[in-house]
Amino acid sequence: MSEVVIGIIALSFLLLLFVTGIELGFAMALVGFLGFAYLNGLPSAMQLLARDLYDVVTNYGFTVFPLFILMGQIGFNSGMAVRLFDAAHKFIGHVPGGLAMATVMGASGFKAICGSAAATSATFASVAIPEMDRYGYHRRLSTGIVATVGTLGCIIPPSVVLIVFGIITEQSIGQLFLAGIIPGVIIALFFLGIIYGWARINPAIAPRSDPAPWKVRIRSLPEVGWILLIFVVVVGGIMAGFFTPTEAGAVGTFSVLLLAVLRRDMKFKEYTTSVTQALRTAGMILMLIAGSTVLGHFIAVTNIPQKTAEWLVTLPLNRYVILFIICLIYEFGGSFIDDLAFMILATPIFYPAVQKLGFDPIWFGIVVGVVVMIGVVIPPVAICVFVVKSITKVPLSEIYRGVAPFLISLIVVWGLLFLFPQLALWLPSLFYK
Repeated sequence: MSEVVIGIIALSFLLLLFVTGIELGFAMALVGFLGFAYLNGLPSAMQLLARDLYDVVTNYGFTVFPLFILMGQIGFNSGMAVRLFDAAHKFIGHVPGGLAMATVMGASGFKAICGSAAATSATFASVAIPEMDRYGYHRRLSTGIVATVGTLGCIIPPSVVLIVFGIITEQSIGQLFLAGIIPGVIIALFFLGIIYGWARINPAIAPRSDPAPWKVRIRSLPEVGWILLIFVVVVGGIMAGFFTPTEAGAVGTFSVLLLAVLRRDMKFKEYTTSVTQALRTAGMILMLIAGSTVLGHFIAVTNIPQKTAEWLVTLPLNRYVILFIICLIYEFGGSFIDDLAFMILATPIFYPAVQKLGFDPIWFGIVVGVVVMIGVVIPPVAICVFVVKSITKVPLSEIYRGVAPFLISLIVVWGLLFLFPQLALWLPSLFYK
Protein backbone atom coordinates (compact mmCIF):
# COMPACT_ATOMS: atom_id res chain seq x y z
CA MET A 1 0.00 0.00 0.00
CA SER A 2 1.10 3.57 -0.65
CA GLU A 3 1.73 6.02 2.16
CA VAL A 4 -1.38 8.02 1.22
CA VAL A 5 -3.63 4.94 1.49
CA ILE A 6 -2.10 4.06 4.85
CA GLY A 7 -2.74 7.61 6.02
CA ILE A 8 -6.39 7.49 4.93
CA ILE A 9 -6.89 4.16 6.73
CA ALA A 10 -5.29 5.60 9.86
CA LEU A 11 -7.53 8.70 9.79
CA SER A 12 -10.58 6.48 9.34
CA PHE A 13 -9.51 4.45 12.36
CA LEU A 14 -9.05 7.71 14.27
CA LEU A 15 -12.65 8.71 13.56
CA LEU A 16 -13.78 5.34 14.91
CA LEU A 17 -11.78 5.96 18.09
CA PHE A 18 -13.50 9.33 18.49
CA VAL A 19 -16.88 7.58 18.49
CA THR A 20 -15.78 5.30 21.35
CA GLY A 21 -15.38 8.28 23.66
CA ILE A 22 -11.60 7.96 24.16
CA GLU A 23 -9.87 11.27 24.98
CA LEU A 24 -9.16 13.01 21.68
CA GLY A 25 -5.54 13.86 22.43
CA PHE A 26 -4.71 10.28 23.38
CA ALA A 27 -6.52 8.96 20.28
CA MET A 28 -4.49 11.20 17.97
CA ALA A 29 -1.23 10.26 19.69
CA LEU A 30 -2.06 6.55 19.48
CA VAL A 31 -2.91 6.60 15.78
CA GLY A 32 0.09 8.77 14.96
CA PHE A 33 2.41 6.46 16.90
CA LEU A 34 1.05 3.25 15.34
CA GLY A 35 1.06 4.72 11.84
CA PHE A 36 4.60 6.04 12.14
CA ALA A 37 5.73 2.69 13.56
CA TYR A 38 4.18 0.87 10.59
CA LEU A 39 5.98 3.09 8.09
CA ASN A 40 9.31 3.66 9.84
CA GLY A 41 9.67 0.98 12.49
CA LEU A 42 8.98 0.82 16.23
CA PRO A 43 12.28 2.42 17.42
CA SER A 44 11.68 5.53 15.25
CA ALA A 45 8.09 5.75 16.50
CA MET A 46 9.23 5.53 20.13
CA GLN A 47 11.73 8.34 19.55
CA LEU A 48 9.06 10.44 17.79
CA LEU A 49 6.56 9.97 20.64
CA ALA A 50 9.09 10.86 23.34
CA ARG A 51 10.43 13.88 21.47
CA ASP A 52 7.01 15.32 20.55
CA LEU A 53 5.56 14.93 24.04
CA TYR A 54 8.68 16.47 25.60
CA ASP A 55 8.73 19.37 23.13
CA VAL A 56 5.09 20.26 23.77
CA VAL A 57 5.30 20.03 27.57
CA THR A 58 8.53 22.08 27.75
CA ASN A 59 7.62 24.65 25.07
CA TYR A 60 7.70 28.10 26.67
CA GLY A 61 5.24 29.47 24.12
CA PHE A 62 2.54 27.05 25.28
CA THR A 63 2.47 28.63 28.74
CA VAL A 64 0.13 31.16 27.13
CA PHE A 65 -2.72 28.65 27.54
CA PRO A 66 -2.81 28.23 31.33
CA LEU A 67 -2.22 31.96 31.82
CA PHE A 68 -5.10 33.20 29.69
CA ILE A 69 -7.36 30.41 30.93
CA LEU A 70 -6.49 31.23 34.55
CA MET A 71 -7.30 34.89 33.86
CA GLY A 72 -10.75 33.88 32.68
CA GLN A 73 -11.33 31.53 35.61
CA ILE A 74 -10.39 34.20 38.13
CA GLY A 75 -12.79 36.61 36.44
CA PHE A 76 -15.48 33.95 36.48
CA ASN A 77 -15.08 32.87 40.11
CA SER A 78 -14.68 36.43 41.44
CA GLY A 79 -18.05 37.53 40.07
CA MET A 80 -16.78 40.06 37.50
CA ALA A 81 -19.23 38.75 34.91
CA VAL A 82 -22.11 39.36 37.32
CA ARG A 83 -21.14 43.00 37.77
CA LEU A 84 -20.64 43.53 34.04
CA PHE A 85 -24.14 42.19 33.42
CA ASP A 86 -25.51 44.36 36.20
CA ALA A 87 -23.90 47.48 34.71
CA ALA A 88 -25.30 46.75 31.25
CA HIS A 89 -28.71 46.00 32.79
CA LYS A 90 -28.83 49.40 34.48
CA PHE A 91 -28.20 51.21 31.19
CA ILE A 92 -30.41 49.32 28.73
CA GLY A 93 -32.68 47.05 30.80
CA HIS A 94 -35.67 49.30 30.07
CA VAL A 95 -35.51 49.10 26.25
CA PRO A 96 -37.22 46.28 24.29
CA GLY A 97 -35.18 43.11 24.92
CA GLY A 98 -32.95 45.11 27.27
CA LEU A 99 -32.01 42.24 29.59
CA ALA A 100 -31.02 40.05 26.65
CA MET A 101 -29.03 42.98 25.22
CA ALA A 102 -27.38 43.41 28.60
CA THR A 103 -26.36 39.75 28.39
CA VAL A 104 -24.64 40.40 25.06
CA MET A 105 -22.89 43.52 26.36
CA GLY A 106 -21.88 41.87 29.63
CA ALA A 107 -20.59 38.76 27.85
CA SER A 108 -18.69 40.88 25.30
CA GLY A 109 -16.97 42.65 28.18
CA PHE A 110 -16.29 39.37 29.94
CA LYS A 111 -14.67 38.02 26.76
CA ALA A 112 -11.94 40.61 27.27
CA ILE A 113 -10.61 38.48 30.13
CA CYS A 114 -12.00 35.03 29.31
CA GLY A 115 -11.33 33.07 26.12
CA SER A 116 -13.64 30.12 26.83
CA ALA A 117 -17.01 29.89 25.08
CA ALA A 118 -18.31 27.24 27.47
CA ALA A 119 -17.26 29.23 30.57
CA THR A 120 -19.06 32.33 29.27
CA SER A 121 -22.25 30.42 28.52
CA ALA A 122 -22.09 28.76 31.95
CA THR A 123 -21.57 32.10 33.68
CA PHE A 124 -24.47 33.88 32.04
CA ALA A 125 -26.74 30.84 32.23
CA SER A 126 -26.36 31.15 36.01
CA VAL A 127 -26.52 34.96 36.12
CA ALA A 128 -28.66 36.29 33.27
CA ILE A 129 -31.30 33.59 32.71
CA PRO A 130 -32.72 33.74 36.29
CA GLU A 131 -32.93 37.52 35.95
CA MET A 132 -34.71 37.24 32.61
CA ASP A 133 -37.04 34.62 34.14
CA ARG A 134 -37.91 37.11 36.88
CA TYR A 135 -39.01 39.67 34.30
CA GLY A 136 -41.01 37.16 32.27
CA TYR A 137 -38.68 36.63 29.30
CA HIS A 138 -39.51 33.65 27.11
CA ARG A 139 -37.04 30.81 27.66
CA ARG A 140 -36.49 30.56 23.90
CA LEU A 141 -34.92 34.01 23.82
CA SER A 142 -33.06 33.82 27.14
CA THR A 143 -31.47 30.41 26.58
CA GLY A 144 -30.86 31.05 22.88
CA ILE A 145 -28.85 34.22 23.43
CA VAL A 146 -26.90 32.81 26.39
CA ALA A 147 -25.93 29.70 24.38
CA THR A 148 -24.89 31.82 21.39
CA VAL A 149 -23.16 34.74 23.09
CA GLY A 150 -20.49 32.41 24.47
CA THR A 151 -19.25 31.89 20.92
CA LEU A 152 -17.83 35.42 20.88
CA GLY A 153 -14.83 34.01 22.75
CA CYS A 154 -13.74 32.20 19.60
CA ILE A 155 -12.58 35.45 17.93
CA ILE A 156 -12.69 38.25 20.52
CA PRO A 157 -9.27 38.29 22.23
CA PRO A 158 -7.95 36.60 24.25
CA SER A 159 -9.29 33.70 22.18
CA VAL A 160 -7.99 30.19 22.84
CA VAL A 161 -9.05 29.22 19.30
CA LEU A 162 -6.90 31.97 17.77
CA ILE A 163 -3.97 31.17 20.06
CA VAL A 164 -4.07 27.51 18.99
CA PHE A 165 -4.40 28.48 15.32
CA GLY A 166 -1.46 30.86 15.60
CA ILE A 167 0.75 28.20 17.17
CA ILE A 168 -0.19 25.54 14.60
CA THR A 169 0.35 27.83 11.60
CA GLU A 170 3.21 29.87 13.14
CA GLN A 171 1.30 33.13 12.68
CA SER A 172 1.42 36.18 14.94
CA ILE A 173 -1.03 35.78 17.83
CA GLY A 174 -1.05 39.56 18.22
CA GLN A 175 -2.19 40.02 14.62
CA LEU A 176 -4.84 37.33 15.03
CA PHE A 177 -6.14 39.06 18.17
CA LEU A 178 -6.42 42.37 16.30
CA ALA A 179 -8.03 40.68 13.30
CA GLY A 180 -10.79 39.22 15.47
CA ILE A 181 -11.90 42.51 17.06
CA ILE A 182 -13.94 44.05 14.21
CA PRO A 183 -15.74 40.81 13.18
CA GLY A 184 -16.44 40.12 16.87
CA VAL A 185 -17.94 43.59 17.40
CA ILE A 186 -20.04 43.22 14.24
CA ILE A 187 -21.40 39.88 15.46
CA ALA A 188 -22.25 41.41 18.85
CA LEU A 189 -24.07 44.28 17.09
CA PHE A 190 -26.00 41.75 14.98
CA PHE A 191 -27.03 40.00 18.19
CA LEU A 192 -28.28 43.29 19.65
CA GLY A 193 -30.21 44.07 16.47
CA ILE A 194 -31.86 40.65 16.39
CA ILE A 195 -32.91 40.94 20.04
CA TYR A 196 -34.36 44.43 19.53
CA GLY A 197 -36.26 43.41 16.39
CA TRP A 198 -37.57 40.22 18.02
CA ALA A 199 -38.77 42.16 21.06
CA ARG A 200 -40.44 44.84 18.91
CA ILE A 201 -42.28 42.27 16.81
CA ASN A 202 -43.34 40.22 19.83
CA PRO A 203 -43.19 42.39 23.01
CA ALA A 204 -44.48 39.51 25.15
CA ILE A 205 -41.26 37.58 24.61
CA ALA A 206 -39.15 40.25 26.37
CA PRO A 207 -41.03 42.54 28.81
CA ARG A 208 -39.24 45.76 29.75
CA SER A 209 -37.81 46.44 33.19
CA ASP A 210 -37.96 49.77 35.02
CA PRO A 211 -35.28 52.33 34.03
CA ALA A 212 -32.51 52.80 36.59
CA PRO A 213 -31.72 56.33 37.87
CA TRP A 214 -28.71 57.96 36.20
CA LYS A 215 -26.91 58.14 39.53
CA VAL A 216 -27.11 54.35 39.82
CA ARG A 217 -25.94 53.91 36.23
CA ILE A 218 -22.90 56.13 36.74
CA ARG A 219 -21.89 54.19 39.86
CA SER A 220 -21.76 50.98 37.80
CA LEU A 221 -19.28 52.35 35.23
CA PRO A 222 -16.01 51.73 37.15
CA GLU A 223 -16.48 47.96 36.80
CA VAL A 224 -16.63 48.32 33.02
CA GLY A 225 -13.69 50.71 33.07
CA TRP A 226 -11.41 48.29 34.94
CA ILE A 227 -12.16 45.44 32.52
CA LEU A 228 -11.63 47.75 29.54
CA LEU A 229 -8.30 48.90 31.01
CA ILE A 230 -7.10 45.30 31.43
CA PHE A 231 -8.15 44.52 27.85
CA VAL A 232 -6.25 47.55 26.49
CA VAL A 233 -3.14 46.68 28.52
CA VAL A 234 -3.14 43.03 27.39
CA VAL A 235 -3.99 43.47 23.70
CA GLY A 236 -2.32 46.87 23.39
CA GLY A 237 0.85 45.55 25.01
CA ILE A 238 1.07 42.73 22.46
CA MET A 239 0.26 45.13 19.63
CA ALA A 240 2.89 47.67 20.69
CA GLY A 241 5.52 44.98 21.22
CA PHE A 242 5.89 45.70 24.93
CA PHE A 243 5.52 42.00 25.73
CA THR A 244 4.92 38.64 24.09
CA PRO A 245 1.51 36.87 24.22
CA THR A 246 2.80 34.73 27.11
CA GLU A 247 3.92 37.82 29.02
CA ALA A 248 0.59 39.46 28.19
CA GLY A 249 -1.18 36.47 29.71
CA ALA A 250 0.87 36.86 32.88
CA VAL A 251 0.18 40.61 33.06
CA GLY A 252 -3.53 40.10 32.42
CA THR A 253 -3.83 37.30 34.99
CA PHE A 254 -2.03 39.30 37.65
CA SER A 255 -4.18 42.36 36.90
CA VAL A 256 -7.44 40.43 37.19
CA LEU A 257 -6.24 38.70 40.37
CA LEU A 258 -5.14 42.01 41.90
CA LEU A 259 -8.48 43.62 41.04
CA ALA A 260 -10.38 40.69 42.56
CA VAL A 261 -8.28 40.76 45.75
CA LEU A 262 -8.56 44.54 46.19
CA ARG A 263 -12.33 44.30 45.79
CA ARG A 264 -12.40 41.41 48.32
CA ASP A 265 -14.05 39.16 45.73
CA MET A 266 -11.38 36.46 45.73
CA LYS A 267 -11.07 34.18 48.74
CA PHE A 268 -8.52 31.38 48.90
CA LYS A 269 -11.18 28.80 48.04
CA GLU A 270 -12.16 30.68 44.85
CA TYR A 271 -8.49 31.05 43.95
CA THR A 272 -7.72 27.34 44.32
CA THR A 273 -10.87 26.52 42.32
CA SER A 274 -9.73 28.88 39.57
CA VAL A 275 -6.25 27.34 39.45
CA THR A 276 -7.62 23.79 39.43
CA GLN A 277 -10.08 24.51 36.62
CA ALA A 278 -7.46 26.38 34.60
CA LEU A 279 -4.93 23.55 34.95
CA ARG A 280 -7.51 20.96 33.96
CA THR A 281 -8.51 22.89 30.83
CA ALA A 282 -4.93 23.80 29.91
CA GLY A 283 -3.85 20.17 30.36
CA MET A 284 -6.60 19.05 28.00
CA ILE A 285 -5.53 21.57 25.35
CA LEU A 286 -1.85 20.67 25.70
CA MET A 287 -2.69 16.98 25.34
CA LEU A 288 -4.67 17.82 22.19
CA ILE A 289 -1.66 19.68 20.80
CA ALA A 290 0.75 16.89 21.79
CA GLY A 291 -1.49 14.26 20.20
CA SER A 292 -1.94 16.33 17.07
CA THR A 293 1.84 16.86 16.87
CA VAL A 294 2.48 13.11 16.87
CA LEU A 295 -0.33 12.59 14.37
CA GLY A 296 0.91 15.50 12.28
CA HIS A 297 4.37 13.98 11.89
CA PHE A 298 2.79 10.73 10.76
CA ILE A 299 0.48 12.56 8.33
CA ALA A 300 3.46 14.50 6.97
CA VAL A 301 5.25 11.22 6.23
CA THR A 302 2.21 10.01 4.27
CA ASN A 303 2.32 13.20 2.12
CA ILE A 304 -1.43 13.70 2.62
CA PRO A 305 -1.14 17.50 3.21
CA GLN A 306 0.94 17.97 0.08
CA LYS A 307 -1.29 15.73 -2.03
CA THR A 308 -4.40 17.42 -0.66
CA ALA A 309 -2.99 20.86 -1.44
CA GLU A 310 -2.01 19.83 -4.97
CA TRP A 311 -5.43 18.27 -5.59
CA LEU A 312 -7.39 21.24 -4.27
CA VAL A 313 -5.33 23.75 -6.22
CA THR A 314 -5.88 21.85 -9.49
CA LEU A 315 -9.66 21.68 -9.08
CA PRO A 316 -11.45 23.57 -11.91
CA LEU A 317 -13.18 25.79 -9.36
CA ASN A 318 -12.87 29.33 -8.10
CA ARG A 319 -10.51 29.51 -5.14
CA TYR A 320 -13.29 30.89 -2.94
CA VAL A 321 -15.44 27.86 -3.78
CA ILE A 322 -12.56 25.61 -2.76
CA LEU A 323 -12.18 27.48 0.52
CA PHE A 324 -15.93 27.21 1.06
CA ILE A 325 -15.61 23.42 0.69
CA ILE A 326 -12.74 23.41 3.22
CA CYS A 327 -14.89 25.36 5.69
CA LEU A 328 -17.73 22.86 5.22
CA ILE A 329 -15.29 20.06 6.06
CA TYR A 330 -14.32 21.92 9.26
CA GLU A 331 -18.01 22.28 10.10
CA PHE A 332 -18.85 18.67 9.29
CA GLY A 333 -15.94 17.30 11.30
CA GLY A 334 -16.76 19.58 14.22
CA SER A 335 -20.29 18.19 14.23
CA PHE A 336 -18.99 14.83 15.46
CA ILE A 337 -16.05 15.74 17.68
CA ASP A 338 -15.09 18.86 19.63
CA ASP A 339 -14.66 21.79 17.20
CA LEU A 340 -11.34 22.87 18.71
CA ALA A 341 -10.02 19.31 18.48
CA PHE A 342 -11.06 19.00 14.84
CA MET A 343 -9.48 22.37 14.08
CA ILE A 344 -6.21 21.10 15.57
CA LEU A 345 -6.54 17.94 13.48
CA ALA A 346 -7.58 19.53 10.17
CA THR A 347 -5.53 22.73 10.03
CA PRO A 348 -2.15 21.08 9.29
CA ILE A 349 -3.84 19.21 6.42
CA PHE A 350 -5.64 22.15 4.79
CA TYR A 351 -3.35 25.06 5.67
CA PRO A 352 -0.81 24.26 2.89
CA ALA A 353 -3.67 24.31 0.37
CA VAL A 354 -4.89 27.66 1.69
CA GLN A 355 -1.38 29.07 1.27
CA LYS A 356 -1.13 27.76 -2.28
CA LEU A 357 -4.49 29.29 -3.11
CA GLY A 358 -3.08 32.65 -2.07
CA PHE A 359 -5.27 33.45 0.94
CA ASP A 360 -3.96 35.57 3.78
CA PRO A 361 -3.21 33.30 6.79
CA ILE A 362 -4.49 35.88 9.31
CA TRP A 363 -7.76 36.25 7.41
CA PHE A 364 -8.09 32.47 7.17
CA GLY A 365 -7.61 32.23 10.93
CA ILE A 366 -10.60 34.51 11.53
CA VAL A 367 -12.68 32.60 8.97
CA VAL A 368 -11.88 29.38 10.84
CA GLY A 369 -12.71 31.13 14.12
CA VAL A 370 -16.20 32.02 12.86
CA VAL A 371 -16.63 28.46 11.57
CA VAL A 372 -15.82 27.22 15.08
CA MET A 373 -18.34 29.74 16.49
CA ILE A 374 -21.02 28.18 14.31
CA GLY A 375 -19.89 24.68 15.26
CA VAL A 376 -20.23 25.15 19.02
CA VAL A 377 -23.98 25.85 18.73
CA ILE A 378 -25.10 23.38 16.05
CA PRO A 379 -25.88 19.70 16.71
CA PRO A 380 -24.89 17.08 17.47
CA VAL A 381 -21.78 18.32 19.40
CA ALA A 382 -22.86 21.79 20.58
CA ILE A 383 -21.00 22.39 23.82
CA CYS A 384 -22.53 25.81 24.59
CA VAL A 385 -26.07 24.46 24.11
CA PHE A 386 -25.31 21.48 26.36
CA VAL A 387 -23.92 23.78 29.06
CA VAL A 388 -27.07 25.91 29.05
CA LYS A 389 -29.29 22.81 29.11
CA SER A 390 -27.42 21.30 32.05
CA ILE A 391 -27.87 24.49 34.10
CA THR A 392 -31.42 25.48 33.12
CA LYS A 393 -32.95 22.04 32.36
CA VAL A 394 -34.66 23.59 29.30
CA PRO A 395 -35.23 21.04 26.47
CA LEU A 396 -32.60 21.06 23.73
CA SER A 397 -35.25 21.65 21.07
CA GLU A 398 -36.34 24.88 22.77
CA ILE A 399 -32.76 26.13 23.09
CA TYR A 400 -32.01 25.35 19.44
CA ARG A 401 -35.10 27.30 18.37
CA GLY A 402 -33.75 30.26 20.31
CA VAL A 403 -30.27 29.84 18.84
CA ALA A 404 -31.50 29.82 15.21
CA PRO A 405 -31.91 33.62 14.67
CA PHE A 406 -28.46 34.31 16.15
CA LEU A 407 -26.92 31.48 14.14
CA ILE A 408 -28.08 33.27 10.97
CA SER A 409 -26.09 36.34 12.01
CA LEU A 410 -22.94 34.21 12.43
CA ILE A 411 -23.38 32.84 8.91
CA VAL A 412 -23.93 36.36 7.54
CA VAL A 413 -20.72 37.67 9.14
CA TRP A 414 -18.86 34.61 7.84
CA GLY A 415 -20.07 35.56 4.35
CA LEU A 416 -19.09 39.21 4.88
CA LEU A 417 -15.52 38.09 5.61
CA PHE A 418 -15.40 36.56 2.13
CA LEU A 419 -16.80 39.71 0.52
CA PHE A 420 -14.79 42.18 2.60
CA PRO A 421 -11.52 40.60 3.83
CA GLN A 422 -10.44 43.98 5.24
CA LEU A 423 -12.92 43.48 8.08
CA ALA A 424 -10.27 41.16 9.51
CA LEU A 425 -7.12 42.59 7.93
CA TRP A 426 -7.50 46.34 8.46
CA LEU A 427 -6.44 46.50 12.12
CA PRO A 428 -3.41 44.18 11.70
CA SER A 429 -2.29 46.19 8.66
CA LEU A 430 -2.69 49.41 10.63
CA PHE A 431 -0.54 48.35 13.58
CA TYR A 432 1.83 45.84 11.96
CA LYS A 433 3.30 47.74 9.03
